[in-house]
Amino acid sequence: MKEYTLTVIVPFYNEELFIEQSVTNLINENFCDQVILVNDASTDASVKIAKKLINNYSNISLLNIETNLGKGNAIKEAIKNINSTHVAIHDADLEYFPRDLKKMTEISKLNPENIILGSRFIGNIKRNNIYYRTYSANKIMSLFFSFIFWKKVSDIATCYKLFPIEASRELNLKEKGFGVEVELTAKLLKKKLNIIECPINYTARSYEEGKKIKLRDGVNYIIKTFYYRFFE
Repeated sequence: MKEYTLTVIVPFYNEELFIEQSVTNLINENFCDQVILVNDASTDASVKIAKKLINNYSNISLLNIETNLGKGNAIKEAIKNINSTHVAIHDADLEYFPRDLKKMTEISKLNPENIILGSRFIGNIKRNNIYYRTYSANKIMSLFFSFIFWKKVSDIATCYKLFPIEASRELNLKEKGFGVEVELTAKLLKKKLNIIECPINYTARSYEEGKKIKLRDGVNYIIKTFYYRFFE
């Protein structure tokens, strides 16, 4: 068996206010072997900041995408450039905490063939949710996914997903936007990988601060859950 190694993908689009702190927090936890920053055609100073980060840290690389297509496409392109045994996703905002991803990595090392999902709904952790509608929508989407796939998933929209790279190479990811959250979990489940959920912290940001997910993305989650269960 190959030695366990982890690459963390950090997709970003116009995150000049948060990306430096977000990536620095990730590096400071000292648990990943490689970090790939994926620029989804940003038009602000995000790329300049990303280049400064790769100059400061030897294990960070930058992948530039010329056309803004969305998070799903960014993840798909990054996976092509990964040589580690496992991959995880970390958003470039400050809603998530890398110390939780570090905890998930320790679980993954003990269960290398499983999907590790960070859940914002389980465990005795106080989270900061700004919008009740997004909180409720995620609950409903997760219940629907669990029912359709007959597998308990408490937080289908979580950014924090960690899984074996070989399994992900065979998925033929199609979603370009946030629908990739559903597609990844659905297709990995269909490959008979088990899910282990890990409680994580969460501090939501507002739309004024750059939050990007919208109501239409929630509707798409429901549609894609049905699609990837029965038609893909």
